[in-house]
Amino acid sequence: MVRASKRKKKHHVPTRLNVLFFAVFVLFSVLILRLGVVQIVEGQEFVKELEGTSNTTARIDAPRGLMYDRFGNVVVDNELELSVTYTNPSRSTSSETMLGIAKELEQLIDVETDRITERDKQDYILMLMTQEERFELVSREERNELESSTEEYQLEVERITEEQTDGLTETDLRVLAIYREMSRGYANSPQRIKRGITEAEAHKLSENLYRLPGVDILRDSRRNYVYGESLRSVFGSTGTIPREKVDYYLARGYDRSDIVGTSYLELQYEDVLRGQKAVVESITHSSGGTTVDHTVNERLGQRGNDLVLSVDMELQQTLEGIISEEMKKAGNSFILDRSAYAVMMDPRTGDILAMAGFNDPAGQTRETNADHIGNVTKAFEMGSSVKAASVLTGFEAGVAHPGKSFNDRPIRLPSTPEKKSVRNYGWVNDIRALEVSSNVYMFEMAMLMANCNYPNNCNWNNNSVAEAYNEIRYSFSQFGLGSDTGIDLPSSSTGLSGGSTIYGNLLDLMIGQYDTYTTLQLAQYISTIANDGLRMQPRLVTEIREPVSNTDEQGAVIQKFEPQVLNRIDMSEQYISRVQQGLRGVMTRGTASSRFANKSYQPAGKTGTAQVRVAVGTGDNRQFIDGNTQTLVGYAPYNNPEIAFAVVVPNVKLERNGGRQGMAQEIASQALDAYFEMKDVRNGPEKAERPILEQPEE
Repeated sequence: MVRASKRKKKHHVPTRLNVLFFAVFVLFSVLILRLGVVQIVEGQEFVKELEGTSNTTARIDAPRGLMYDRFGNVVVDNELELSVTYTNPSRSTSSETMLGIAKELEQLIDVETDRITERDKQDYILMLMTQEERFELVSREERNELESSTEEYQLEVERITEEQTDGLTETDLRVLAIYREMSRGYANSPQRIKRGITEAEAHKLSENLYRLPGVDILRDSRRNYVYGESLRSVFGSTGTIPREKVDYYLARGYDRSDIVGTSYLELQYEDVLRGQKAVVESITHSSGGTTVDHTVNERLGQRGNDLVLSVDMELQQTLEGIISEEMKKAGNSFILDRSAYAVMMDPRTGDILAMAGFNDPAGQTRETNADHIGNVTKAFEMGSSVKAASVLTGFEAGVAHPGKSFNDRPIRLPSTPEKKSVRNYGWVNDIRALEVSSNVYMFEMAMLMANCNYPNNCNWNNNSVAEAYNEIRYSFSQFGLGSDTGIDLPSSSTGLSGGSTIYGNLLDLMIGQYDTYTTLQLAQYISTIANDGLRMQPRLVTEIREPVSNTDEQGAVIQKFEPQVLNRIDMSEQYISRVQQGLRGVMTRGTASSRFANKSYQPAGKTGTAQVRVAVGTGDNRQFIDGNTQTLVGYAPYNNPEIAFAVVVPNVKLERNGGRQGMAQEIASQALDAYFEMKDVRNGPEKAERPILEQPEE
């Protein structure tokens, strides 16, 4: 019975498989039959339906995020405008077709022609020539000797005369300007032909778009700097995507024609400020030339996120005014360019409260003298203002200690000019050395670090001097002198090392007359001392917020940036406290006492005067003029610092030659007065009569 049952089961398995195979065969037969019907019988109908369906997708730019100052004042806004664009459907579009569109557009919009180059004109003339006319430019023999069509074209260009290019009419130039912009675009990507078209131009274009294939009107926006040139260079610029970065942006979802941040805050926070584009999809079904169905699907766009800056725009404008007024008083005090730079920051958080720069190049006329970004890009020898770092370096190296005295008298080294202070101060300790700005005190520490106990036991050598250079520069870098400040900008200068490690220059390094630093580095250095040795990362942005329609209000906080400690200097609290006492003495009894001794806010600081030699003229008229760079660093109040500052006035003539002295101190004095007065009474910043509208970079 068991065997019979098994045989029966074996008999049923092949039958089930046969049924399954048959079912699969039937299904495939039906599928193949249906495909045949679709492709052969109904194929033409589907092709007609497809040809009668058009699907176009437009991506409409959204405005970039705004920037606010620390008190909620909008400092960078958007000005809405319309732009005319051209989208080239493919690279195969002929130049004749594009030129025809350009000629039509020339009658509808006004365009500037100042960007047209001589090569543009030559190319345009060649394009207008007939084939026979172009053939006459290059002989048959010359063509036979050329290796490529590129060489042939280049030779044709060279044969276009200046008389021909000068003969182009104003209409020709306007057409060329339009064609130039059209040809710069990428296939299937809108290229802006003109931004900010007028209402009249928009109406004309709208009425004629049907006969201008590829031309469209785009909702656009332009950056509006509400307070004019105030901090304008720090905000940065926007422009078309640089060619070397096209792949980078395309990989992140950008279109080739997008406007992006190209410098400073606009570039640093591009991912934040970038808006979310609106997408409009238009689907049209037509039959027999008649539209039977039209559907529009739109995904709304959104303005980019907003930045809240650390800057106090009222203080910023005040600082700019103080510097500008001081430059007027200076008259002919400068060797070449009139310039001055100042940074005010909170030493406890690293917040940049104000950062102003002034530059008036000799022999040049400029629309503005504002050079605020110069505080992070231009470096100078800062002179004695760095001596607080020098004293702390000597303490940490063990060559001096609080209360240690050195005899301030001229130092004479072999093959080195005499080294001395402004006058011989005799025996001075560390506090007194800071107050009177003793150079010799710093020289003595530098020599001891290089194993030279001047004058009796000087055993320094190349190795010991090189080690001293490294030790001093490492120590200075802890304060931010000669190192990256960490400010939230895509680029900034770290200053320059003097390079050569000869013996005498080691002494100059300790008095700020060898390596160069930026004004921001100087401000970070003094902030570090004010903050009991904690070096804070300077910052311009404190928050990122959601966009809201009412610019008088701010959206919800998306991200808040907390203060960042970069490092603590390798010095004891006792040493730092001792130097702080010396900096207070500078303001009450020392080189800055005439302006600051009676200030109620109790400042501490250090003056500096770096000797400079500036080359003037060229050739046989070239000469070197001696001058100085005036500096002042400090903080207040002494017992509880809340504001730190650095002021630099470079390349001032010597007093005997008509140079105005004390400019750095005067700027700092007025700026501190203004800061503490604003704690009681604030009037708010003043908007520019004519806010600046950005011209995006090409």
